[in-house]
Amino acid sequence: MTKIVALLPIKANSERVKGKNFRELAGKPLFQWILDALLSNSDIDQVVINTDAKDILVENGLKESERVVIRERKPELCGDLVSMNLILADDIEAVPADIYLMTHTTNPLITQNTIKKAIQTFATQKEFDSLFSVNKIQTRFYRADVSPVNHDPDNLIRTQDLEPWFEENSCLFLFTEQSFTKTNARIGKKPMMYLTPALESIDIDEPEDWELASALAERIVNNNKGI
Repeated sequence: MTKIVALLPIKANSERVKGKNFRELAGKPLFQWILDALLSNSDIDQVVINTDAKDILVENGLKESERVVIRERKPELCGDLVSMNLILADDIEAVPADIYLMTHTTNPLITQNTIKKAIQTFATQKEFDSLFSVNKIQTRFYRADVSPVNHDPDNLIRTQDLEPWFEENSCLFLFTEQSFTKTNARIGKKPMMYLTPALESIDIDEPEDWELASALAERIVNNNKGI
């Protein structure tokens, strides 16, 4: 039986949106949104939370269980400049699994269904060693010197006919210990891209991202209440 472990790193401090991981979003702390989506997925055996903020998480109602493991972050792995790959390597060494899924608290709108489909897509193929989620973008890009990147201004075509570009959105990463070892990173030697729904792929990085995510989260809550 395939063991799938979700890695959910949570840090105490955030630079651009202060305290965002524990700030209330449409009725519950931000971290609880993605945690609920992970725990509602029966394919995921455990969620491992690597954190320097255990006390804050406990104050916000987080409890350890058979499926929720809190790992207190090692002092040498704390700080804004520490590579996330070092934190993941520490978790992988401590918690064995066949497949690891890594996500962030800052992607609160990713649904259980999208997570489940991504896992199934990765687990049922043998060509790729890892998976990462992306946004598909078809628009006209320019460089700083106003030279066009991906289109000809003298021969305009419809944006939907432009070559698509793909942006890593950090919502989901799937990989194995073997693929991680080859690159020391969550993206392996032969990764596949996975397109996630646009309205689920909000990444809260800036204050305006919070406002957008908040509006969408309120809509989700109201829809669930039948409002």
